[in-house]
Amino acid sequence: RAVARVGEEHLTTFIVPGGGAPDSDAGGDEGAVQAYRDMLQVEQERGPLYHVHQIMSRELITLGAEDAVQAAWQVLWEHGIHQAPVLDAGGALVGLVTERDLLTSFNLDGDRLQDVLPRRVADVMTSPVLSVDPVTDIRRIARAMLEFNQAGVPVVNETHDLVGFVTRSDILRAVITDPPLSTWG
Repeated sequence: RAVARVGEEHLTTFIVPGGGAPDSDAGGDEGAVQAYRDMLQVEQERGPLYHVHQIMSRELITLGAEDAVQAAWQVLWEHGIHQAPVLDAGGALVGLVTERDLLTSFNLDGDRLQDVLPRRVADVMTSPVLSVDPVTDIRRIARAMLEFNQAGVPVVNETHDLVGFVTRSDILRAVITDPPLSTWG
């Protein structure tokens, strides 16, 4: 849409596939805009997203630091996830393990698994792990994910208890599915 100056009539130009703009005598775009709004079926208008707690996953799949890598691989595969936070015996966050980390313990011959090295998750996980507070600004976590090449980050509260997990997919899903969306303040 074109931006109109204050006091001018609002003009909109749509590009039609195949080139050109629609005939200006077509009666305006009010009907098309209303049809689009009706199609969205938005129950309530959503406010801007600012914090990680608004988009993080609260149902967590975690691994133990002492788990065997083969068992950890099975957990990731069963849940269709690519990474998981790692907790110690006391339930404290101590690391993050990815599929790539676990694969370092597998001896593969093409597509066949020959054997698995006797390793624990603690032997292959990333530690220390980047974690964020639930009220971390979405822009800051996105920047940190890019800077540290992390596809996901554990979310911990003020007592360092694991309360969620946020992934790049969570951020992208929020951006594409919940208009109107504002990630700046």
